[in-house]
Formats: sequence, C-alpha cells, structure tokens
Amino acid sequence: MGKGVKVAVVGGVFAVMVGGAGYGAYNIVSALNGNGGGGSGAAQTRGSGPPDQDEVRETTDAFFGAWEKGQAAEAASYTNNAQDAGALLSAYGEEARIGRVDITPGAPRGATVPFTVKATVSADGVSKPLRYTSALTVVRGQTTGRALVDWEPSVVHPDLKDGDTLVTGESAQPPIEAVDRDGTVLTREKYPSLGPVLDTLRQKYGDKAGGSPAVELSIRHATDEADTPLLTLAKGEPGTLRTTLSAGVQAAAEKAVKSYPESSVVALKPSTGEVLAVANNRGDGFNAAFQGQVAPGSTMKIITAAMLIDHGVTSMNGPAPCPDTATWQSQTFKNLTGMEPNEGATLANSFLRSCNTAFVKLIDEQPIDDASLTEEAQERFGLGRDDWKTGIASFDGSVPASGGPDRAANAIGQGQVQMNPLNMASVTATAVTGAFRQPYLVSPELDGRQLAQAKGLPAGTAAQLKEMMRLTATQGTAQKAMSGLGGDIGAKTGSAEVDGNATSDSWFTGFRDDVAAAAMAQQGGHGGDAAGPIVAAVLRAGG
Repeated sequence: MGKGVKVAVVGGVFAVMVGGAGYGAYNIVSALNGNGGGGSGAAQTRGSGPPDQDEVRETTDAFFGAWEKGQAAEAASYTNNAQDAGALLSAYGEEARIGRVDITPGAPRGATVPFTVKATVSADGVSKPLRYTSALTVVRGQTTGRALVDWEPSVVHPDLKDGDTLVTGESAQPPIEAVDRDGTVLTREKYPSLGPVLDTLRQKYGDKAGGSPAVELSIRHATDEADTPLLTLAKGEPGTLRTTLSAGVQAAAEKAVKSYPESSVVALKPSTGEVLAVANNRGDGFNAAFQGQVAPGSTMKIITAAMLIDHGVTSMNGPAPCPDTATWQSQTFKNLTGMEPNEGATLANSFLRSCNTAFVKLIDEQPIDDASLTEEAQERFGLGRDDWKTGIASFDGSVPASGGPDRAANAIGQGQVQMNPLNMASVTATAVTGAFRQPYLVSPELDGRQLAQAKGLPAGTAAQLKEMMRLTATQGTAQKAMSGLGGDIGAKTGSAEVDGNATSDSWFTGFRDDVAAAAMAQQGGHGGDAAGPIVAAVLRAGG
C-alpha cells in the first residue's frame, strides 16, 4: 500500500478510552514520566526484582483484556511506554479496522508470554479473518516498581518496527505481477528475499503497469520503505511489470545465501548492465545487496590496480614487490598470515595472492596523489557520484579522497571506502569489458530515467585486469571457490576488517562468460570461505 492510501470511512472499532474512573489520561501522563500506568490508578505496593509468575499473569491478563475490548488507553497503561503503545493500539482499531479481537496466551517462558491473535479486518463492506502469533515480556517498571509489558511495536504484530503502524484501505498503487526476463512470475513465496524488492517495485511502478488498486491491511513504515501488505480484503487487478531478473539465477542466489548468515549477492550481465539476481539472507530484511555501505576489502584492488596501470606506475607484468610489511604515514600494514614475501613479484602475482603491502608501497609512486583513486572510481567505474538509477533504491559506492593512513587503507578496501555487492559486481563487469554500463533492474524505457555514464577503461587496462582475475581464479586465492566452473572465468577475493568484530567480512567477486557476480557475508571470514561459494553457485546457474 502506498503512502497515499485512501482509508475506508468506517466507524473506529478501537476507540481511545480516556474516561473510565479518570485513569486513562492519568496513566498516559504517568508513562511520559516513566511511570507506566495502572489500570484503576489505585495505589500499589512497589515491587523489586524480576516480576514473579503471578505478576506476569496478572499484567498480561489485564493487558490482553483491555486490548480485546478495544480500550487502547487502558491497554497502554499496562506497558512501560503508554504514549507509543496507545497510539499504535488506537491505530489497530481505527486506521487498521481490526475488531472482534480474541487473544489466547501460550505457556509463559519466564517473563515472556507467547500469544495468538484472532481478529477480523473490515472495510468497504468486506470482512476477512486475521490470525497471527506474537510475544511480549513483562518487566519491572523503573520508577513505579510495577510489573509492566515491555513495550515494542512487535507486541501488536510481529512484523512491526519502531515508527510503523497498521492501515487498511484502498492501496495508492495497484498490485503488480513482476516477471523475469523470460516472463516467469516472481513471487515472494518462491523467492523470499525478493519480498522488499517487489514491494518497492509496486510502490514505484504500480501506476505504470496497468493494474487497479486493491483493499488491503498493510504495515505503513516510518521510513520511505514501501508499505508491506498483510491481508487482502478485495483483490485489485495486477499489472505486469517485466524486470531484468532471471528466475533460474535468482533461485540459485536465494539458495546460496541461505548457507551463510548476514550475506548478500548480486549477479548481472556485463554486456548490458541488466541485473540477473539480488538476494539477501538477513534478519533485518535490509537490501544490503543494493544499499549496503561497508568496506569491500581486497576486492577494491581491482580499482587500485586499474589506477596504477592507467597512471603508468606499473603493469600486469611490471614490478609490485610484496614485503612482509609496508609503512605508510606511520601506519604499518601487513599481509594475511602465512603469505610468503616476494620482493621480485609482478603486479599479477601480488594481485592473485592479494598482497596488501605491494599495493600500499605502489600508491607512494608518482604521479599518484590523494585524489587518484577517487578519480579512477568515479571516471572509469562510475562509482561514488550518487547518480545510479537502478529502478529501486541503491547506493553507488563511495571512494573519498583521503590523506594520511586512509590513503593506503583505501587502496586495499579499508579506510573510508564503502561498497555493496551491486557495486562490486559492476566493478567486475567494467573490468572485464572495459565499458561502464550502469546496473539496472527495470528498463529505463518504462519511466524515461537516464542511466549514469562513465568513460570506462582503456582497452589495455581492461585486458590486463581480466587476465589478472583469470589467474586469481585458476592459480590464486579464488582457486578453491571457482574450482569446477567451465568457460571464461575470473575472480578476486577480499576480507574486510571491521572495528569491534573478531572475524572479518568475507567478500568475493567474479565472472563467468557474460555473467558477473559479487557477494558479501558479514563476519564470514576470508573471501573464499563464505562469499566465494555464494558467487560460484550463482555463476554456475548463470552459465
């Protein structure tokens, strides 16, 4: 449901009760002062320590009873945040049109009580049953000592987050039937991580796909994120929206990320920029594949190598010594444990082994300066200019001009550099074709948007980058992950250290014929450990 939803004009079922012995208004004010509320407002003995079983039962019974009766203020008074609870519980009956509420608590797990809600949603003369499960926890009020429901929006519905609310009405955007490049229907049931993407596509392109609105119960998010439908009361007529995705590659991407927590992957066609797959395995539902902003580790060396070649510092077969350590502006950089130093290494050798010190030493050569890496990223690879128009929300990378130790750190994908799998898949596509083609998920012909432009790479630079990636896939750090893949293949691994994390983020980007892919698994370890198998699985499906 879009932001401009037209809510049905139906009498509110869940009125805010502020009368009733005068406790409602009193308790909301009390909650603002950190006191929670008290139902009857009667004086109560101040407790201490965790609530006991009797207190948990009494509090939940009172809270559920008021909620079932549609008494929003009274129900809110049994929480430790009566203001926010009252607003959301009021919307539950008014904007969301949910009535006939019946709540069945389950067996408590200490102070946590699971429960099942059965209710009815009604609008425009249509009613549908609603059923879901959630849970709440009872805590001791900090100032009152009373046993109170620890307020979270998820108490009302498990999919609600801070600032979200529930609404029922005619959707501002008609439903869509998203299809892949060959006409296969894409659904959130079959491709779960596409759920947020499909919501965004509907919000942005619903009025262009030729459908008619539905009447729905939806979550309205506090952010610009598209509304999330929960229940359809009256079906609209979906319009067909063709995407660039490939159902087969998407299925492989979904399966691959399931094996690694907090992982994301993107695949695209280097020859066109068309996105073939986008998948995330994250607890927060965030589309980190398109919108993530984290250090990419040594996958950044593709751009750094291009800069060194373009500026005449060295070449694929030119010198790139790999010592044990390299010091830049008082900061010492090291290689991965176990890497043998090689003072006679070429750029290709240091690239395929992912030698940090070689790249740190080379950025001290003329004519490289603090802005050189930024200019290479922007002008050759189309990154960091905030002008990508993929069809949905995306971040197009950031490579800021940096002095001091960050100049060296940026060159090896640490420091201030920020990327996501979409960016690094595009970097690989540019490296192997020499041309920057802005990635996109929906054809720009649908809405007339202008895709970003960049001048790409000189033919000689692209040829050297592609060959170094081939060597990395067949002889270097990516060899294990890419083993068994046929065709023209290449890759680059990366491990990004993040402050406060004991394990590095795993990065990997690679190509196979006309498919490029990149993956990231937060705290996944070395590049070949987690991200590598994800990329290999996607490339295998895309062949």
